Amino acid sequence: MTKILLIYPYFRPGHNRSAFRFPPLGLGYLASSLEKNGYHPQILDCTFLTHEDAFQRANEAKADIVGIYSMVTMRSVSLMFAKRLREQCDLLVAGGPLPSCDPSSFWDDFDLVVRGEGESAIAEIVQAYEAGSGYGKIAGLAYRKEDRTIETPQRELQLDLDQIPFPARNLFPNRMYMDHWKKHFGYSATTVMTTRGCPFSCEFCSNAVFGTSYRERSSENVLNEVEEALALGYERIHFADDVFTLNKSRILQICKEISDRCLDFKWECLGRVDSIDRTTALAMKRAGCDRILFGIESGDEATLRLMGKRISLEQAERAIEVARSAGLKTGAFFILCYPGENDDNVLKTIRFATSLPLDYLSFTMPYPLPGTRLFERVKSKVVRDWDGRTSLLSDHTLTFESEFSEAKMKFAILKGQIQFGLRKRLGRGAFLVNSPFEMLTNRIFRIMK
Repeated sequence: MTKILLIYPYFRPGHNRSAFRFPPLGLGYLASSLEKNGYHPQILDCTFLTHEDAFQRANEAKADIVGIYSMVTMRSVSLMFAKRLREQCDLLVAGGPLPSCDPSSFWDDFDLVVRGEGESAIAEIVQAYEAGSGYGKIAGLAYRKEDRTIETPQRELQLDLDQIPFPARNLFPNRMYMDHWKKHFGYSATTVMTTRGCPFSCEFCSNAVFGTSYRERSSENVLNEVEEALALGYERIHFADDVFTLNKSRILQICKEISDRCLDFKWECLGRVDSIDRTTALAMKRAGCDRILFGIESGDEATLRLMGKRISLEQAERAIEVARSAGLKTGAFFILCYPGENDDNVLKTIRFATSLPLDYLSFTMPYPLPGTRLFERVKSKVVRDWDGRTSLLSDHTLTFESEFSEAKMKFAILKGQIQFGLRKRLGRGAFLVNSPFEMLTNRIFRIMK
């Protein structure tokens, strides 16, 4: 039997403050597809390992085929794994968001690159390996052969998501994830994806794997997987869809399915501010939803148009109010110092974001990901890969030549975090502290280069 190892090369960066850790569902889906075809793959999840422990386990697996997941933040370690395992296995396969949109950067170290969804592709690769028949007839691949570049036709997306086996959760280090969550949050949580793709096309968003298609799983299929995850001991579910709330009737059906099955668990999701109303929010709350997170991204209307967000600040304020009035906690994500912004745009975003009655708020600097329209707009200014460099202020990395320095971006992020923290801690009294702090830090921000 061919030995197959799938590697998720995530290692916690130093000074990383985020405690959110989730099992790699993508590799879980690949593994279940292989199991369906009679194979017995292993998953090496590096989330709780040191580099040396992970490399040792990879060597000890003595796999014939090694598949390595990669995204922008994992590129260097993905290539490092490939180099270390080059002599230990027969076939090295790269997959994930970055290989899908930039396969050429993996050709030197990998035998095959999978572009897009990989469930069917990985099974066909193993079958071709065993048959010795070559890989030219497998859709969705890119590779080098005798100094020639070969890209096979794009693989058609699986339209009926209910036909895809659930992720092989038994191959994840579930107990370690549960212990981690309970230590940091007091409960355990894991992810479930109920849809694939997003019909919107924000300039900064990468859709390299699922594309701009939007495909849904049935409510019955979703809750079957939820029950499977809960049976493992997880207490909370994070629905990891790009836009969980897009189809109102489907959300109401999922909520009804939860009630019909008498399931009692807390859950949270990502939503768009233009796809939530009071009826939906109340149904979600009754079904156990505890929090909804919105990708608002900017507090400046001109920047929202530049980003292609297709939302307004009024919609953002209304969505948060609707969610809160239904008893849901709310969170939001914002990008500071976006290409094309000036000091005024950035300060407007910080003021808007910290004025919202949120329970959670995240600021980040912009990342021009390969395959996005933002990358195409600034690619001549991209100077380095994300390298995980850290500081006491932030573990963000500026990867392109910007009107703002990395230090100024990090200052803006810290300023926003402090203003939000003061508002949460002091409530209405925060104005007495926040206003002088905001005026002082605004001046400092404008002076910085």
